[in-house]
Amino acid sequence: VYIAVGIREDGSKEVLTYAIAPTESAYIWKELLQEIKQRGTEQILLFISDGLTGIVNAIQEVYPQAKYQTCCVHLSRNIAHKVRVTDRAEICEDFKSVYRAEDEKAGRTALTTFCDKWKTSYPKVVQSLKENPYIFTFYSFPKSVWRSLYSTNLIESFNKQIKKYTNRKEQFPHEEALEKFLVSQFESYNQRFATRCHNGFDQARAELLAMFTTKE
Repeated sequence: VYIAVGIREDGSKEVLTYAIAPTESAYIWKELLQEIKQRGTEQILLFISDGLTGIVNAIQEVYPQAKYQTCCVHLSRNIAHKVRVTDRAEICEDFKSVYRAEDEKAGRTALTTFCDKWKTSYPKVVQSLKENPYIFTFYSFPKSVWRSLYSTNLIESFNKQIKKYTNRKEQFPHEEALEKFLVSQFESYNQRFATRCHNGFDQARAELLAMFTTKE
């Protein structure tokens, strides 16, 4: 199930669109983004995802002015899978300093330190991070919302909630039943968060609104 959740500059959240498909692909994401645009969403400042192959190109074709942030938590998990078990805790803790720094300059310094420390033991991991241009995008946004922008935790928590409810069912008899269930969850989510401000967005509202208007 593909799910796209959007956050407005006032901090309210909404499930923008969804799709049911057998596998994940950037092509289907592109179709969903086109649908969002056709429905009237003219401008999006930032996309955050887990780094699916081809997703950046799909985004840029539909929203060429939008920025992109790869999920740093997913990057950390990928790093953990590629290193020895004995090094996992230390290397993941070191990587946290990259996306939890005081500012972008400090984050880049932390990445240099990280690479110098681990380049001999894990050259491929280090090289992949050096070649990733989407680690530091969130630093160009207001600081109060950084924690919401450097990962996909917001949508991951929603996914867990959906999985919790689906696990109570032995099966869905057909796709229509699954879709009805999903829509009920999405409607409940949208009602719940239509008037709530997501963490830090109350402090960043004016800056975010200015980022929209200056791009016209």
